[in-house]
Amino acid sequence: MIRQRVRIRFRKEGDLRWISHRDLARAFERLFRRMGLRLSMSEGFHPKARMSFPSALGLGIAAMDEVMEFELAERADQDVLAQKFAALAPPGLVVFDVQVLKENTPKAKIAGMSYEAPVPPDRRDAVAQAIERIAAEETWRIEREDRSAPLDLKADLESLELDEGAEGPVVRFRLAATREATVRPREVLAAVGLSDLEDDGACLTRTRVELAP
Repeated sequence: MIRQRVRIRFRKEGDLRWISHRDLARAFERLFRRMGLRLSMSEGFHPKARMSFPSALGLGIAAMDEVMEFELAERADQDVLAQKFAALAPPGLVVFDVQVLKENTPKAKIAGMSYEAPVPPDRRDAVAQAIERIAAEETWRIEREDRSAPLDLKADLESLELDEGAEGPVVRFRLAATREATVRPREVLAAVGLSDLEDDGACLTRTRVELAP
C-alpha cells in the first residue's frame, strides 16, 4: 500500500481568515479533489482523509506561514503538486512550499508561534508601558472562565516588543508551544491593553509557525 506524506506551508489571508478551522480542513479536501489527488484514508466506519494541522488557527486571525501535512495513496512529484496548488487554490489560500517527506519522518511538532498586530499611534505609549510592566514581573497571571486556576502569561511568552512597522507601530510576540494549557494570542493583546483592537477592524496575524527540529 502506497502512503506518501506531504508537508506544505501556506498563507490564509483576506476574507478566508473568517472561516473556522473545520471549514479550512474542508476547503483543503475540496482542493485535493480538484487537484485529482487520492488521499490515504483512516480505517473504521467513518474513514477520514489523513491530514493534520499541528496547530489550529483561531477564527479571524490571518496567517502568513502555516503548516499542514497530508498523506497520499499514490506517488506524486512535489514540483507537480506545487504547480497544482498554485493553479487551483481558492482566493486567500496560498500554498508557497511543498515537501514530499521521507519515510519515517516524524510528524510535525510545534516549537513556537509568532504573532503581530498594529497599534493605534495614539496608544503607542500606553502599550509600551504595559510591555515594560510585564517584563518587570516574574509572573503575569491571567484568568479564564473555563479554568479553576489562573495561567501564567510569561510561562509561554518568549518575546514581546513594540516595533515601528512600515505603516506605524506594531506589537510583536512569540508564544512557545511546550505545555497543554498554552496562552492564547488574544490574551497577550489583552495584557497590553489591546483587547478591543479587532473590534475596531484591526487584524491579528500569526506570522509564522515554527517546527521543532
